[in-house]
Amino acid sequence: MLRQSLKCSTAPVGEHLDEVPHVFVILGASGDLAKKKIYPTVWWLYRDGLLPSSTTFVGYARSKLTIEEVRKSCDKYMQVQPDEHEAYEKFWSLNEYVYGNYDVRRDFELLNQELSKKEKSAAANRIFYLALPPTVFEPVSTNIRTTCMATRGWSRIIIEKPFGKDSDSSAQLSNHLASLFKEEQIYRIDHYLGKEMVQNLMTLRFGNRIFAPTWNRDNIASVLISFKEPFGTHGRGGYFDEFGIIRDVMQNHLLQILSLFAMEKPPSTNPDDIRDEKVKVLKCMKPLELENTVLGQYFGNPEGEGESVFGYLDDHSVPKGSKTPTFATSVCRINSERWDGVPFILRCGKALNERKAEVRIQYHDVPGDIFNGQAKRNELVIRVQPGEAVYIKVMTKSPGISFTLEETELDLTYGHRYKNVKLPDAYERLILDVFCGSQMHFVRSDELAEAWRIFTPLLKRIESEGITPIPYTYGSRGPPESDQLCDRNNFKYYGSYKWNHSKV
Repeated sequence: MLRQSLKCSTAPVGEHLDEVPHVFVILGASGDLAKKKIYPTVWWLYRDGLLPSSTTFVGYARSKLTIEEVRKSCDKYMQVQPDEHEAYEKFWSLNEYVYGNYDVRRDFELLNQELSKKEKSAAANRIFYLALPPTVFEPVSTNIRTTCMATRGWSRIIIEKPFGKDSDSSAQLSNHLASLFKEEQIYRIDHYLGKEMVQNLMTLRFGNRIFAPTWNRDNIASVLISFKEPFGTHGRGGYFDEFGIIRDVMQNHLLQILSLFAMEKPPSTNPDDIRDEKVKVLKCMKPLELENTVLGQYFGNPEGEGESVFGYLDDHSVPKGSKTPTFATSVCRINSERWDGVPFILRCGKALNERKAEVRIQYHDVPGDIFNGQAKRNELVIRVQPGEAVYIKVMTKSPGISFTLEETELDLTYGHRYKNVKLPDAYERLILDVFCGSQMHFVRSDELAEAWRIFTPLLKRIESEGITPIPYTYGSRGPPESDQLCDRNNFKYYGSYKWNHSKV
């Protein structure tokens, strides 16, 4: 089914992607992102027959490597099964590597010559994936535009976050890209938009009559959107310190989920109709305030093992005395008829007690309680990772003679319901979308500008005032002040219920 739908949405009627050669160019091919994510992703797509049959691949970086050396660095991430070695050899036979500088036009002219050799028909399309640090985005995109654009087909450019560090730097990058490419050529990738349950948000909301009437301020008390990682930044702290947890996770991943959750029903599933509605949500939000934010930084657990004994500041790559937060909780509100008064709580952190990303919708208390306070709030939980699931926490009578209440769930756990279904990696979905010309799950420039408008004042204040984050122990839930902030914003944490993972 996916294979049959491989048709460019902007192509003339009847034109199938298989009819045209495609060249997929990975810039930064010697880096971690390329070897751990991009090369494995295009291999999986190739292996599963989801790419146009005439696709070839070219890596480009400053390192003087051979394609054999690139392959060797990627091998352990490719997840090649015993019966796939023949296909794997064929995949690498379609790969080539070119080395050159990122700011030298002549090197890109030589790259273009190599790309042209692979295009043997009257038309050919090119995709450029910038798996690069943001410091070289401008020279690389300029050189692509002036020397490497397809002359007999379309060209598309994929850009990884961060898309700037604040409103000004983001606007500078957006204006630069707009001077070189049309918006429909630019694919700003946020891999969270490729997650199964994030993509399922719209279907749950608009494809089920049972949810629509309750998706509003009259029924929902609060919404908590969480991202938790059980590991720290040890060995990677120098890079993380440039951005911090708010820029790394909250301003992009969590805000994207919020806008999909809160948006009004679009006229259609056309990508721009959906993105228009997401932008409307963001325009209804005021900038975040420090008074509604809790910042934390983890320290080592003296009773822990392995990496957990090290705090953030114990990483030699982190500047001494750094105040960069590794944890943040912030409360935002949407000034609209549907959501007025509903707190949206964004919470993210590293070195916490578990790995989890989810949306937790907590409903109001049942009015007119007749169960002497035994009833607890209903919750609709959309588990993004690990173990994709949707479950609803409900109250039920405890089995037996007594008439006491207990919490249980109505559960759709994907690992149980769809046992034999392979869920594609987020990057697989998104790269395939680029081939097909669908920008539904990519960030548009006006959406990006609104996101930075919401976060930049908070970030500037944190940095200008030198706010010291609250210490929390590696492996804990984070600073207690975060739970207190949630409690003040109408989110009740009972601690009495645990979702049953055993089905996953």
